[in-house]
Amino acid sequence: MTSALNRALAAVREWPAPTAAAAVVGPSGILATQGPVEHVFALASVTKPLAALAMLVAVEEDAVTLDAAADEEMLPGASLRHLLSHASGLAYEEYRRAFPPAVRRVYSNVGIERAAALVELATDLPFSGYLDEALARSLDLSGTSLPGSPARDGCSTVADLARVLHELLSPSGLLHPSTLADARSVQFPGLRGVVPGYGGHDPNDWGLGFEIRGHKTPHWTGSANSPATYGHFGQSGTMVWVDPVARVGLVALTDRDFEQWAKDGWPALSDAVLAAV
Repeated sequence: MTSALNRALAAVREWPAPTAAAAVVGPSGILATQGPVEHVFALASVTKPLAALAMLVAVEEDAVTLDAAADEEMLPGASLRHLLSHASGLAYEEYRRAFPPAVRRVYSNVGIERAAALVELATDLPFSGYLDEALARSLDLSGTSLPGSPARDGCSTVADLARVLHELLSPSGLLHPSTLADARSVQFPGLRGVVPGYGGHDPNDWGLGFEIRGHKTPHWTGSANSPATYGHFGQSGTMVWVDPVARVGLVALTDRDFEQWAKDGWPALSDAVLAAV
């Protein structure tokens, strides 16, 4: 299997990016790698699932609940759960109400930022510090940091994100299995919405900080990925996913902005990896 995975990952060398690295992860750990896995990349929206995992630690520590009000004045009826699943009704980049809660799946950077603000208020810590304490230190993510927005400004390495994927595949105690199951389950089923770069989908399934593949077409994962696949991609040319049916995860990071090369390359790589395992 290792040689087949190495052949699959060799495609990363052909991507039009100055720097690119990838890893395939299974329940036992890293199965294969390609490129400089310790290189620090800007994650863009791949920051979101890392931020969500830190927020879920805060939930398990009873600092905040998923039912905590998002903002009763601006978003009556919306909760932290709505914010993490892009169902709060907040607009994409403006802190304004676009819809009532759980009516549309509106992908919202400001929604994730508001979710982080709730954790800051509850813990009396800057969210970047909380993420470092709750997630990075717990999983020994030495190359991971959050110098700005929890929606898009994280930095990390393939080696670090492989550790995160391993934790999702073989939990060691960062989060209770029931919490992880909630994170990868569809929140507020049946909502339609837009996946940036891929257009509208009905439904547009989302978990807590993770996009869920479902039956979306076109999509950035592969045609062989199960509908239960969950993960995220970023406009900086980054992507991660876990397929719980195949019990495998993939992380691929680059320093080339998301363009047609990614729409072509990511699904092809995903399918090659799944064929190899």
